[in-house]
Amino acid sequence: MKLLSGRRIVLATLALTCASGLFALPARAADNAKQFIQSFGTQLVAIVNSPIPLPEKKTKVLPLVQKNVDIDGIGRYCLGRYWKIATPDQKQRYLGLFHQVLVNAITDKLGEYRGVSFTIGDVSKSGSDDAVNATLMRPQQPPAAMQWIVSYESGEPKVVDVIGEGASLRLTQRNDYSSFIARNGGNVDTLLSALQKQLDRHAQPGN
Repeated sequence: MKLLSGRRIVLATLALTCASGLFALPARAADNAKQFIQSFGTQLVAIVNSPIPLPEKKTKVLPLVQKNVDIDGIGRYCLGRYWKIATPDQKQRYLGLFHQVLVNAITDKLGEYRGVSFTIGDVSKSGSDDAVNATLMRPQQPPAAMQWIVSYESGEPKVVDVIGEGASLRLTQRNDYSSFIARNGGNVDTLLSALQKQLDRHAQPGN
């Protein structure tokens, strides 16, 4: 089972043309989405490019991610149809584990990036959400074109997905989780155990 690829998550956070955008957004909506991603991305890149020690970078990134990314919403989506059959206790445990796994995946990769910059492009619709085109530039690597998917369902803008290399982060993860649970008799507890083992390994010295 693939559990939240660190590289994929970092790219999602750093550089989160909608192919399905057949009509233009109102100017105010587009401006709001652009401003939100510009602010979030600028703050994140400033931390990544700073000379401070990695542990301090992680400390600074954590509240930024919690504020701007709908971690619980992504977690519920990734559990797919199993969210409906999970018990209240399983849901609570799963979201707690998912939150830790996601944040670990983001912060673990910070030390690999220096000299990062990004540009914001056009905004289009992705269902009921806004899709903000962005291009990530990293030294000695080709530009990476991606989309940040922004939802206003909670009453304020939140990143809920990223489209990179033709793939949706949350859809890919949902497929991985659903396949894993299905192979294990449809028991949600098997996924919870796998996530806990991943966190336990992460906590070991040298990881």
